[in-house]
Amino acid sequence: MVSKYEHGGLGSPNEKKKLATQIELMQGDCLEIMGKLDAERGAFVDLIFCDPPYFLSNGGMTCQNGTMVKVDKGDWDRSEGCEKNLEFNLSWLKACQKLLKPDGSIMVSGTFHSIYSVGFAMQSLGMKLLNNITWQKPNPPPNLSCRYFTHSTETVIWAAKDINSKHKFNYSLMRELNDGKQMKDVWVMTAPGKKEKEYGRHPTQKPLQLVDQLILAATDPNDMVLDAFNGSGTTGVSCINNQRRYVGIELDPTYISLSKKRFRAAKKSLKTGLT
Repeated sequence: MVSKYEHGGLGSPNEKKKLATQIELMQGDCLEIMGKLDAERGAFVDLIFCDPPYFLSNGGMTCQNGTMVKVDKGDWDRSEGCEKNLEFNLSWLKACQKLLKPDGSIMVSGTFHSIYSVGFAMQSLGMKLLNNITWQKPNPPPNLSCRYFTHSTETVIWAAKDINSKHKFNYSLMRELNDGKQMKDVWVMTAPGKKEKEYGRHPTQKPLQLVDQLILAATDPNDMVLDAFNGSGTTGVSCINNQRRYVGIELDPTYISLSKKRFRAAKKSLKTGLT
């Protein structure tokens, strides 16, 4: 399959540069596209945020809006065993590492089904682990089997490109956002509401508030952010709102279309001063 490069069409190059909201959407396999980016641009990314497959689609059930539904999200989310999962994580993380600037960093979200494999892969590649951020959901779906504690958290691992990286951390801003106190690594935030899904839904969509805080913590305006699993485009929306440049990679054309709608709406709101 030949990767199809798709630019968001969100204005002229001069306008993009002025607003620091340059957006690129690339449709295709992330490994293939990242390999091409490495050959063409080298290490050009300041921060990578990724929400890769969790490998939890196993025929189980969960509760959604009071209704029992299957947790299956698609073939892309099915596990082929821990060794294959680790092989996959090593391959895409290695590709990401090549694209990071020497002092760049990467943030990867996941549940316990995948995050330990991601962390091991990061250490195997020589990345420097910086933080383990816990996203706590105040109103999670109940555990229907009543045989486990209710799942109410997801994890974001933050790592620098390598042991020598002098990663960026906007400490003062994070402290300001936390009422003048040092920000801890447990963040209580609700799941995305209806407004964030008005143009369509993605089964693993992250709240904009979460991604905003991550991006503000580790980048400055006009920095380059990459998401190898673009999904519904939340990372790109955050970059538009916070004046960062963005490259998103997504295999599914449905989510490319959804992301474009969200990006256009975000840019329109930015121009008109709407929130």
